[in-house]
Amino acid sequence: MTIHKEGTATISLTALVVGVLNIINFSYVYPSYAWISWVLFMLTVGLFLFIVSFFRMPSRNWTIDNSAIVSPADGKVVVIEEVEPDEYYQEKRIQISVFMSPANVHVNRVPVAGKIIYNKYHPGKFLVAWHPKSSTDNERWSVVIENEKGTILLKQIAGALARRICNYASVDTKFDQCGEYGFIKFGSRVDLLLPLSAKIDCKIGDVVKGGITVLAKW
Repeated sequence: MTIHKEGTATISLTALVVGVLNIINFSYVYPSYAWISWVLFMLTVGLFLFIVSFFRMPSRNWTIDNSAIVSPADGKVVVIEEVEPDEYYQEKRIQISVFMSPANVHVNRVPVAGKIIYNKYHPGKFLVAWHPKSSTDNERWSVVIENEKGTILLKQIAGALARRICNYASVDTKFDQCGEYGFIKFGSRVDLLLPLSAKIDCKIGDVVKGGITVLAKW
């Protein structure tokens, strides 16, 4: 397991704050209230480890299959429905939404190999990620990837806690299947807009892993 580059500044700042707090803690609180000092120490160390876990990148064996559309994120499937045309498409699509909790891995990966043909950032609100309007009203970053089988639109959507979306894609960039194209700090969700002909291979409530779980097939 490694730590993602997006975590360098946050982890360093957290370590500094935790260190300073515990210097103060054991310098002034410990002599009189030892048990309180140890409780504070455990809480601050726990917070530090929790922050580190946000940016973990576990080693995995990726699902590489030209006929498969794999999950772009770790989390839980919360939406599978037919949706109206939205921002890029002129026809209806099937939307699959994966909710990322603060405990999940936060790296985002492309579900199929292909070339980026559309990339657009949308400023917006910070509704909770499971809100029905978060797909259209929240801050989000949309990307369309194309290959010989068709196109898929991916939306990185910010939530009430997640306030920073990182996107590493650009138009004409080519990605291998499961390649890293983004990161959402502290959770939120990723939407996939698939063609109506896609064969859905998941159900609402499924716990999925980015780059591993097959959500649908062409």
